[in-house]
Amino acid sequence: MMLEYEHGKKRKVRNRQHQPKAHFLSLRYLTICLCCFFVLLFFFLSSDRISVRSDSLRPSLRVPALSVLSSMDSIQRSFHGRFPPLRVEDRVQFPDHVLLILSTRVGRGVKELVCVYHGGRKEETLVLKSISSDEFDEFRSVVRCPNAPLNYSSSVDLQFNGDLVKKKMSDEKKVHDWAKVGYEAVIDGDTVVVFVKGLTRRPHKESDPSYYKCQFETGVEVLVTQALAAAQEVVRCVLPESLKLNPEMFRVSVIHIDPRGRSTPALPSVARVYGSEKKSEVKVKKKHELCVCTMLWNQAPFLREWIMYHSWLGVERWFIYDNNSDDDIQEEIELLNSENYNVSRHVWPWIKTQEAGFSHCAVRAKDECNWVGFFDVDEFYYFPTHRSQGLPSKNALSSLVSNYTSWGLVGEIRTECHSYGPSGLTTVPSQGVTVGYTCRQANPERHKSIIRPEMLTSSLLNEVHHFQMREGVGHMSLVESVAVVNHYKYQVWDTFKAKFQRRVATYVVDWQENQNQGSKDRAPGLGTEAIEPVDWNRRFCEVWDTGLKDLVLSNFADQVTGYLPWQRQQLQQD
Repeated sequence: MMLEYEHGKKRKVRNRQHQPKAHFLSLRYLTICLCCFFVLLFFFLSSDRISVRSDSLRPSLRVPALSVLSSMDSIQRSFHGRFPPLRVEDRVQFPDHVLLILSTRVGRGVKELVCVYHGGRKEETLVLKSISSDEFDEFRSVVRCPNAPLNYSSSVDLQFNGDLVKKKMSDEKKVHDWAKVGYEAVIDGDTVVVFVKGLTRRPHKESDPSYYKCQFETGVEVLVTQALAAAQEVVRCVLPESLKLNPEMFRVSVIHIDPRGRSTPALPSVARVYGSEKKSEVKVKKKHELCVCTMLWNQAPFLREWIMYHSWLGVERWFIYDNNSDDDIQEEIELLNSENYNVSRHVWPWIKTQEAGFSHCAVRAKDECNWVGFFDVDEFYYFPTHRSQGLPSKNALSSLVSNYTSWGLVGEIRTECHSYGPSGLTTVPSQGVTVGYTCRQANPERHKSIIRPEMLTSSLLNEVHHFQMREGVGHMSLVESVAVVNHYKYQVWDTFKAKFQRRVATYVVDWQENQNQGSKDRAPGLGTEAIEPVDWNRRFCEVWDTGLKDLVLSNFADQVTGYLPWQRQQLQQD
């Protein structure tokens, strides 16, 4: 290097009369800077403080000195500010992962994030690839990390792959147990609704609110107010006067009071409310007549058909509560919005909390919607009378609810469900569920509801399929000839078996648990293991019903190709 430098220097002396002095100095300084850079890079790569983790075998590995890519990626981030600093403000321990809540926004699907664990027999540091990342709200992000290995602390740190591994902090960071924590909060008028685990309240029953209080921490003061209503995982409290007048960021938790009047310490909480969430005093000029809220997991392939069909029936606004999907749900929603469908995605990382999620959505939708339907992506409204009498079905659902908008005593419209089976199919139908599945069980089971949010009881009590109305408000049950919900519950095995992985409802046991095997929440004849019965494609078939299929083909199919608008793959190929 020095020899090359001397030769270069001689050449520059000989040609000095032909080159400006400034040019000579710039080359000299550039050469010196490059030398310093490579010296520092060599020192950095020679360090033994970098640790990564294999995806398959997951042994703890040292980064060799020649592994330049991740180190260069780290340097590039530092120079260009590609990502903000990572600040973990809360950790929640779930049965199968640790949830990290960041006070910075890193976005969805950031692959460079790794989880750092401290502990082991020799106070070792372990690095594992993160499971997923996502935006949480306007200010925060969430990252899911694998559970800590044996002898390692669950107080997980987070960093970018290739960065120097952080040393263990002297103080152990608190990790909240999912079984006992406040996890969400939302402002509703002059009250705050808090969602909390660990109060052991009975399902489907309201509780005495005098046994609960809410504690507000603003960073400056701690305030306590009395609960107004409580049910299941919901506690509604008065919003302190100071927060009504000057809303700011605060953390809110719940205090339980025993029958003797003794208060227990406030439950741990990660529930935060920001001042920007305080609803504006200016009312929306005109509410949407009909909105829909659902909670889903990995339903991106089925979302388009569901939204396009029900938009045709008159749904104007969509609230999608995403329960840890790792498919292309965000991209699908962005594409639908580019086509003028009004869809919002709300990240809901809390497992088995469907009832709470629906209560949360009812509060959010109240200022935007007259009516809100709560039904799943495999459930489709259908109007048999319209079909049989040749009446137009377009906007039929919004017209139906509009007939009851002026009725002050009707707060809920219930519609019975027909469950459809695989209908002889063994592969996912290319034209969608409405055309592919045409054989169902004879008798309806359960119902789905469309509700008036302002007519719900203050506890927001619901059982997924319906809500509890405030006193004096009832519901209307539709007869099958007027409307029915086609529930494509038992689809081809490759689709159906995903149900064995998880359930979203709080009070419904998972498929793999040996409980309530005769419940309607299970498939008749199936056990607790995802083993396909030999006759699966012929089960649950008692009545061939092509009513909705015929309606869809006659109103949505392209007259030339026969393709339906949600058959994107076929349309792209053509």
